Amino acid sequence: TLHEIATELKVARSSVSVWVRDVEFEAKPRNRSVSRNPSSLHLAKLAEIEEMNAWGVTQIGRLSDDAFLAAGTALYAGEGSKGGGEVNFANTDPDMVRFFCAWLRRFFEIDESRLRVRVYLHVGLDVDEAHEFWSEVTEVPLAQFRTPYRPPADATLRKTKHIHGCVYVRYCCSKTHRRIMGLQRALLSCSAIPG
Repeated sequence: TLHEIATELKVARSSVSVWVRDVEFEAKPRNRSVSRNPSSLHLAKLAEIEEMNAWGVTQIGRLSDDAFLAAGTALYAGEGSKGGGEVNFANTDPDMVRFFCAWLRRFFEIDESRLRVRVYLHVGLDVDEAHEFWSEVTEVPLAQFRTPYRPPADATLRKTKHIHGCVYVRYCCSKTHRRIMGLQRALLSCSAIPG
């Protein structure tokens, strides 16, 4: 096993995994009849996550327009393009993409026909399914999707990690981009930070 090789050679298991990735082998079937009960630590972790989710909802509540504007600006500051004179937001998380699209439409005059979407999706994953998925998330029609970027699949990565790929939402409007950059600079200025 990978573990035995790593132990014998006194190296990391991840190194062994890379060294032997092209070695053919016959995987042993897993015994699915053995059910594992979750440990008390795992159950405690799940309970804490649920408690913190409820706490988060209580703390955030329903966003005011001011809070929504600031939150969207912070999201774009982390995930959006800063140069190029166009609004360009990329992410794999559908909730973040949905939030960004709602924010963009709420605070800026958007010509819906000028929105463009491009999907970055590894070869071997279903591009039609990914397009349908992201069209629903972004509310941008499939006719406004650009040719997807299809890099070859990397055998060292899990194929199901991002089955819908990474999506790029683009709005080519320098004025809108400058407004967003103005909001970002204001948000990140010392005067905006609570003292």
